[in-house]
Amino acid sequence: MRPTRPSNSLIDAVGIVAILQKPGGSELLLQKQFRPPIDKICVEVPAGLVDEGEDAETCAVRELKEETGYVGKVIKGDLGVTPVMYNGKLDPDKDVTAIAQICCSTDPGFCNTNLQMVHVHVDMSNPDNQNPKPELEENEFIECFSIPLKTLYAECKKLESEGYAIVRRRSCFQRALLTVPSFRTREYLRWLKA
Repeated sequence: MRPTRPSNSLIDAVGIVAILQKPGGSELLLQKQFRPPIDKICVEVPAGLVDEGEDAETCAVRELKEETGYVGKVIKGDLGVTPVMYNGKLDPDKDVTAIAQICCSTDPGFCNTNLQMVHVHVDMSNPDNQNPKPELEENEFIECFSIPLKTLYAECKKLESEGYAIVRRRSCFQRALLTVPSFRTREYLRWLKA
């Protein structure tokens, strides 16, 4: 059990699906970060713990700025913030629209951590996003990069073949892929389930 959840919050953390709006097309912002429990460098979306008094949206915007240097805005509507997420399974034979609600956190059989995924758009014409500078804590070592949504699947497979651990916060990849209708295929869904 994680005893550090803020007293006024239903969630421990947020995962941030940050879409960079670039001239050549939309890209998903990712990070490389060493994770001692698995002794590997992981490829994952920006994420962070909720502070006392924060909601998911406020935490996501703060963590995005701290970890990546980017300034973004949470999208409005149903895709902005997911319901609270725990562990779950993806069934590629079911309705694709349910993917945004797939649970993706730690197995609730082992602990009670949870999160909400927050979808953020990053306007690359904003001067603050021209040369982003992360505000990392002393013990954080994070490398940011982005992948075009149209090549996300192939690029993640390539990173995996190079020895990186692709963090299966399934929802982040699903939400990014769902923004591009041509990616709504069973092949991609099966990869996300793996």
